Amino acid sequence: MNIFRDKQIKHFSLFVAIYSILLVGVSTWFSINQLNTAKSMYLEHDRAIVSALLEQEVSKEVIANAISSTDISTAGMEFLDNLGITPNTFGSLLPHFSQFQYHFLRIALGGGICLVTILVIGVISFLQIRNNLYRQSGKIIDNYINNDYSCHLPQDSEGDLFHLFASVEQLATMLKAKSETEHKTKEFLKSTISDISHQLKTPLAALMMYQEIIEAEPDNTETVKEFSQKTGIALKRIEQLILSMLKIARLDTGNILFDRRACYVQELVKNAISELTTRATQEKKQIIVNGTSNQAIMCDMDWTSEAIGNLVKNALDHTEIGGIVKITWESTPTMIRILVSDNGSGIAPEDIHHIFKRFYRSKYSLNTPGIGLGLPLAKSIIEGQGGLISVQSVLHEGTTFSVSFLTKS
Repeated sequence: MNIFRDKQIKHFSLFVAIYSILLVGVSTWFSINQLNTAKSMYLEHDRAIVSALLEQEVSKEVIANAISSTDISTAGMEFLDNLGITPNTFGSLLPHFSQFQYHFLRIALGGGICLVTILVIGVISFLQIRNNLYRQSGKIIDNYINNDYSCHLPQDSEGDLFHLFASVEQLATMLKAKSETEHKTKEFLKSTISDISHQLKTPLAALMMYQEIIEAEPDNTETVKEFSQKTGIALKRIEQLILSMLKIARLDTGNILFDRRACYVQELVKNAISELTTRATQEKKQIIVNGTSNQAIMCDMDWTSEAIGNLVKNALDHTEIGGIVKITWESTPTMIRILVSDNGSGIAPEDIHHIFKRFYRSKYSLNTPGIGLGLPLAKSIIEGQGGLISVQSVLHEGTTFSVSFLTKS
């Protein structure tokens, strides 16, 4: 039975069983003892009668017949009534019976008190242990209600009660996870709003300044043209910032479902650099692609293209005129690695562990374009699909980003 899996109930049931055996044993002993006592007193009563009759010189034959007789006559009953010995006579007035009564009550009362005491102690002990368990559990559940999960309900035994504790503990774990998720979501929202607010201050301040300059010299065509172009650049930066932050927020909150399917790496890279080749030509830089055309990986074509595109943008940002950006890929039996390398300024050793942080800008790249979201976005996209991204760099010599995906099984 499930009820006996509870260790405390099992111990209490064992106590009840032992107590029952003790009760039967004591009752048996008491009955035998009282029978022996009654027998002893009966014999003592007969001895007293026989002794009295012998002193009165009554013949032994008459005495023997009287002692062994079981017949009750009317004359005998009337004689005893005249002596005051009737069923209504107080036991204390009957010498031998009063001794038996005293002996019986003394043993019965003493034994009863002992048995009741043992039973009360056993029941109170069980109820006290159970009550302590309920109090302890109640305090822990109150802590759960107040979002304090430092203590846990006891689960070191079996039984329905501890099964209930396990269910409550599972519920508490779910509530804790939900609370932590909500806290992280609030912190993320707070951090995101703070980051966007901080990053928007600079372009908005620039826009206000450009607008004031244009208003101050509306007839100066060159000035209006120059600062209109700067206004356009600032607006594009704001647009890029907002779009990037929205994408990262959607990735972080799990609102993006990647459409993973077999994609050829060559097509993936082609999509990634389709809008960057013109920029490279204008900046007199080269984008070199080298790899076989039949290798495929499981990924979301659009999102992964954007991630690789961000790596190429970062490479273009940190190379001088005549710089070279190489995109290659290599395969093993289990994975394919896409490498984006450049011969640009490289990354300082003190910066290499921070480049995937949002809005991080090295002191060596303050004059380069970008808002510090391209690499974090690329990392979120790659890792969100089960891929890996890593970087190796030598300052003033160049940087290589590696994107690894498992091959199609």
